[in-house]
Amino acid sequence: MKARSHLLLFSFLWLALSNPINAKDFSFTAIGDQPYGSHEPFWQLIKKINDQKDNQFTIHVGDIKNGGSECSDQTFFEIKEMFDSFHKPLIYTPGDNEWTDCHRSSNGSYEPTERLKKIRQTFFKNSNSLGASPIKLQVQSELSSKNTLYVENQRWLHHKILFVTIHQVGSNNNLDKKISGAIAEYEARNKANLEWLEDSFKQAKREQSPAIVIAMQADTFHPKTPKISGFSDFISKISALATEFKKPVLLIQGDSHEYVLDQPLKDLNTQPVNNVLRLIVPGASLTEAVEIGIHSEKKNVMEFFTFKKYSID
Repeated sequence: MKARSHLLLFSFLWLALSNPINAKDFSFTAIGDQPYGSHEPFWQLIKKINDQKDNQFTIHVGDIKNGGSECSDQTFFEIKEMFDSFHKPLIYTPGDNEWTDCHRSSNGSYEPTERLKKIRQTFFKNSNSLGASPIKLQVQSELSSKNTLYVENQRWLHHKILFVTIHQVGSNNNLDKKISGAIAEYEARNKANLEWLEDSFKQAKREQSPAIVIAMQADTFHPKTPKISGFSDFISKISALATEFKKPVLLIQGDSHEYVLDQPLKDLNTQPVNNVLRLIVPGASLTEAVEIGIHSEKKNVMEFFTFKKYSID
């Protein structure tokens, strides 16, 4: 009887270890490209997100103002106050409207990299998320001695799912020879982004994550992307990494403003990478959020993630 009891205990422990309690279902929220214009609709959306009891955290994929308004310090401070009113953690990755496009006269004729420095100082003071209940994040600037600038590249685990932000923006990712210093900035950040992406997939493998979620501002598959694309390196890298990973991968993007769910990523043989799903969050005139459900027992990417869009109406 004693031997049988030991066998039963061993079997129980093995099942517990092979089915960790961390791998369970939950939901989170994705938003982006807002507020545009009046802040009041966004305040209403924040209230609605705060009322979602099952929401674990919110990801904002950038563009915290429209493309024609001033990139002032005051604007950044006001948005920071709004972000800190989220009851649950708020994780933010920058967009082009708040720095790359700030050279425009309508935006105040700022020097873009100076605005980027201000964004980092305002929203990324430490390795905590934003929101009233911040969580600790892993940050590229702390993990890589050669990438100390990139405080905005962050990641965290939630019930074994690895979430990653990567600073990749619209306006062709700042690959613009017409703007002084833009090419050098793009090349340095692009190199850091690719290293962060590769290291994050390694992290997901080490943690035996059943899926990985990667958030950024840019619509990397936009049909109007210039022929010399600021996203080609990323697309090649994510294609190779996701193909090798095999498990579900969700890309969350903004920039195009309309809600989209598709599978645009191709492998080296121009075949769809079937384990990758892409979400574009609604924004601009659409004050809407997307609730994303995680179903950890599912293997197919189309079943692992579920989506529910809602507005302030």
